[in-house]
Amino acid sequence: MLCQQRFLEIYGREAGSLAFCPQRVMPVGAHSDYGLGKTTGLALDRGIHLAYSPKRNGVVELTSLQFGKRAQWHIRETPESKVDDWADYLRGATLALSQRYVLHMGLCGVIEGSLPIGGLSSSAAVTISFLQALAQVNDVQLSSTELIHMALFAERCYVGVNVGVSDQSCEVFAKKDHLLFVDTQNDAYELIPTGNHMKPYEIVIFFSGMERNLTGSKLNMRVDEARSAAYALKAYAGIEYGKYNETNLRDVPRDVFEAYKSRLPEPWRKRAEHWYTEQERVERAAEAWRQGDIETYGQLSFLSGESSIVNWETGCPELKALYDILTRTKGIYGGRFSGAGFKGCCVSLINPDYREEIVAKVAEAYLKEFPALSDKYQTIICHSADGVQFRL
Repeated sequence: MLCQQRFLEIYGREAGSLAFCPQRVMPVGAHSDYGLGKTTGLALDRGIHLAYSPKRNGVVELTSLQFGKRAQWHIRETPESKVDDWADYLRGATLALSQRYVLHMGLCGVIEGSLPIGGLSSSAAVTISFLQALAQVNDVQLSSTELIHMALFAERCYVGVNVGVSDQSCEVFAKKDHLLFVDTQNDAYELIPTGNHMKPYEIVIFFSGMERNLTGSKLNMRVDEARSAAYALKAYAGIEYGKYNETNLRDVPRDVFEAYKSRLPEPWRKRAEHWYTEQERVERAAEAWRQGDIETYGQLSFLSGESSIVNWETGCPELKALYDILTRTKGIYGGRFSGAGFKGCCVSLINPDYREEIVAKVAEAYLKEFPALSDKYQTIICHSADGVQFRL
């Protein structure tokens, strides 16, 4: 691994340990977790590696192969508010771990990502791999639930991005050759095996060349609009409501939405429309996977992408063009924007028999429209993988 090589160059010795967390795709279940909904996902055989060793003086010292500036802080003097650099997620993770456990060791490490930044949950993956490493050097055994919710704390409460819990859940619970079907309301999940009768598939990442930063996107606005819809619907229907920040569309029955949706401001109605219809798509998608019907699953992914554009109103011109190309390319079962959908990439499930043809045709059509991105556009072939891994 390059991170191990770089560690040796920096510190003059080999790293004692290597942590890995996969990144993920959620082909059906876009924006579901913001309202405590259900979603489906697959962990990828690519992600974030962290080569590291303990530091007895309590200092955390990290270098990223993707970002130039080295980050450093002490486990007992972690800044209470973000510094506004790439390592803020990991400072937040340090605080989350130190609030529950006594930390006596820091670590030095080098981080390596194997996928472009933009829609594949790199922030969640790097946070989880770091949490595993920091816990290990401090003799702390984290449960899966602790790992998920500490990583979520780092994103929501420290960095300030109102993400849901699906990224972390997929990166922890996923299993190779299985579809993860997760309920983000209570962390319940099902691992649906890929049956022998299912047609073969590969996961393809089409990186638009437009990197994404959620802290500068409209993600938080979309989440607030969906929450506002839930709050208003409860009021119209006479349903008891409490704190605004604890209100979710999962609390509101679909028939209540249908009865009162005409009273909602148009942006709120659209966000709710996407959420309710996406829940239906998720249920149908999970059943399609159980039946080995990847064509139906793929078509539901395309429909998820369409609703994300029309009702959740995400996507830059580049992503919309890329999505449109995927919908009319032979051999692609389905696909959509990945992540929050503001820049980044599209993901798709394809028939491997058409791989070379798909890669060539999508690149030709996309770069004809956006030739200036030819040096940044990428196509990456992936496969399903197990969730977070750790080894000494």
